[in-house]
Amino acid sequence: MPNHDPAIHLERFNESHIDGITALYNDPAITRQVLQMPFQSTEVWRKRLAPDNERVVQLVALHQGSVIGNIGLEQYSRIRRSHAGSVGMGVAAAWQGKGVGSKLLAAVLDIADNWMNLHRVELTVYADNEAAIGLYRKFGFETEGLFRDYAVRDGQWVDTLSMARLRPPTKI
Repeated sequence: MPNHDPAIHLERFNESHIDGITALYNDPAITRQVLQMPFQSTEVWRKRLAPDNERVVQLVALHQGSVIGNIGLEQYSRIRRSHAGSVGMGVAAAWQGKGVGSKLLAAVLDIADNWMNLHRVELTVYADNEAAIGLYRKFGFETEGLFRDYAVRDGQWVDTLSMARLRPPTKI
């Protein structure tokens, strides 16, 4: 099961985290694994805070007040897709493999299952990001497809996997 380091705690993403989130996603090691552009301003992240929308959950992982990870879960607004949502996340390079991603993913999947009543949670991940794929599989995500030449990274086209997790049946 996920490592729940008590020195790492989760909070809802808010104004006080903007500098930390900006630094996290401006780290070249992180930028190359997510679909963010490098050298983003704090204003980009400030705009992502508003407006407050209960279909969007954004969490940060903190260690001694510093942002070390982020995850977002968004329920689709279309009526016929409202049973599903998508996840995107990033963990600081120094904290990868130390349970931060597990803690973030466990938290949003709990919200997806027990508060938003989502049946399906989807994500995309670069096909060569073996660590992230392993994490997602640990939480029940399965590969559903391959998007060839999905995005450009380091001047090269890269493939992406489409993965999804269907909520396990509830035990009565």
